[in-house]
Amino acid sequence: MDVSADLIELGRCPVAVVSSGVKSILDIPRTLEYLETQGVCVTTYGSKDCEFPAFYTRSSGSKAAYNLTSSTEAAKMLHMNRALGLESGILIGVPIPERYAMNATEMDAVIAEALVDAERKRIQGKEVTPFILSAVSKLTRGKSLDANIALIKNNAHVAADIAVELAHIENGTSSEVKHKD
Repeated sequence: MDVSADLIELGRCPVAVVSSGVKSILDIPRTLEYLETQGVCVTTYGSKDCEFPAFYTRSSGSKAAYNLTSSTEAAKMLHMNRALGLESGILIGVPIPERYAMNATEMDAVIAEALVDAERKRIQGKEVTPFILSAVSKLTRGKSLDANIALIKNNAHVAADIAVELAHIENGTSSEVKHKD
């Protein structure tokens, strides 16, 4: 089993990672299971049913143990993680905004085609992910790139809101964040 170093570090460092889930080119259930074995708290953010996102799509078919409903709730979880001295991180899966979400069935087919192409061209190691992302962008006529940009902006917005709330909690000040979530 090939395990990325960032997954190992997430189990060792008390950090929070806000992402749109695990890249759909990976084995999502296995990745989430590995994170759990490393003591990483895997949550969703704004997902009514704890459905973990799959990067380009809002649903991966895998569930997280918890769902955070607001930046305040997320900040409280991070604060408690620090207060308890836990040494592992928290992964906060934020679904891509609905209007940018790709169709899961179509994306599965596109990714499968890109993976076959990578294998045929003998692409290996660290070149696989950039090759797949480029192939997916071409096969979706740029829609996946637009989705990627949208999810990056959304993740940055959510992470910033959580950081502001965490600062208020840790400084004992009242929050002035206008919640849109």
